[in-house]
Parts: sequence; structure tokens; C-alpha cells
Amino acid sequence: MHTAKPLDEEAIRCAAGETGVIVTAEEHLVHGGLGSAVARVVVEHRPARMRSVAIRDRYARSGKPYQLMETYGLTSDSIANAVRELMDHGDV
Repeated sequence: MHTAKPLDEEAIRCAAGETGVIVTAEEHLVHGGLGSAVARVVVEHRPARMRSVAIRDRYARSGKPYQLMETYGLTSDSIANAVRELMDHGDV
């Protein structure tokens, strides 16, 4: 998604239909971010298994970007692991 608003609901529906899974990744809190908006579309229009890679419910800290990405689990490995978990645990 290049924007959270307006949200490209058609792209979400298509992706959910084609893959059966959705993973969102964002440098934002898991609550109220892109993942929440995508989850609403998925639930209402095209149910699919889903994971959000985002900052969990905790206070954010300051630091160098690469350190913060590691601290909050926002690395490419974290995203890839979320995808693998969904793909390994279902009939996709």
C-alpha cells in the first residue's frame, strides 16, 4: 500500500483472493495502523489468514533506524517469517 488513506481495498481483496494470506508490515503501532485497516477489509470482503508485523503495544524508544527495526521486530527476516508461518499452517 502506498497510502493508508485512501486505502486500496480492491488491491487487498485481490491479494487475499489470490494468496489466501495477507501480511502487513509497517513502522507503526499494531493497533490503529495499516494492519488494522487491512484487517477490516479482509474480514468484511475476503476472509484470509493474516499477520501484522508492527510495533506491539509498548512505548517507543529513540535510536538509530537499523537498531529500532531490530528492537521492534520490523526486519526483512521478521516479515519473511510471518509469511512462512502463514504459508506453513494452512491449505494455501
